[in-house]
Amino acid sequence: MDVVGRSNEKLDALIANSPIASVISDPRQSGNPIIACNAAFLELTGYAEHEIIGRNCKFLAGPATEPWLTDTISNGVQRHAPVMVEILNYKRDGTPFRNAVLVAPLFDEDGELEFFLGSQVEIEPSAPVSYESRHAAAATAVKALSRRQREVLAEMALGHLNKQIAFRLGLSEQTVKMHRALLMERLGAASTAEAIRIAVEAGL
Repeated sequence: MDVVGRSNEKLDALIANSPIASVISDPRQSGNPIIACNAAFLELTGYAEHEIIGRNCKFLAGPATEPWLTDTISNGVQRHAPVMVEILNYKRDGTPFRNAVLVAPLFDEDGELEFFLGSQVEIEPSAPVSYESRHAAAATAVKALSRRQREVLAEMALGHLNKQIAFRLGLSEQTVKMHRALLMERLGAASTAEAIRIAVEAGL
């Protein structure tokens, strides 16, 4: 299993198969601690599982981390809204790196905030990929989806489950599952975390 920390089928489906460094935090606990992370996160940051679980995601910050970008993330968390920034973070050995961070809320079947998804992509200085180019690539991929698939993806990016998406779009839950499977295949997304990241990068 690629997910470490607290594990259940829901968390596994979110991040286990993702090549993108990802964590899940629990806003119902004081400090919104990380309760699960995948192998890609361990590889990116150099931390071991026991050094990650139970900490707030801010532990990657360091001396030169931009406080206004940290505030942008905090504001998104407070508003229960997805947010993406490129921020300077630090690996376990002190190496700084540009980190394209996504934080998105995930709600339970009653519409209550259950988790936050955090995903990180290192922006290589030798081959920088601008926000504009990532946005363009994501927008092109999303544009290739059907209208209904885009609607389902937008609801996924808001943290809604299939049952909630079905209600909000006036569809059966089975139809939502079908559209969800198709859109993830077309986006080449191996996990919900990847699909949400593409949606946010595309501006949905």
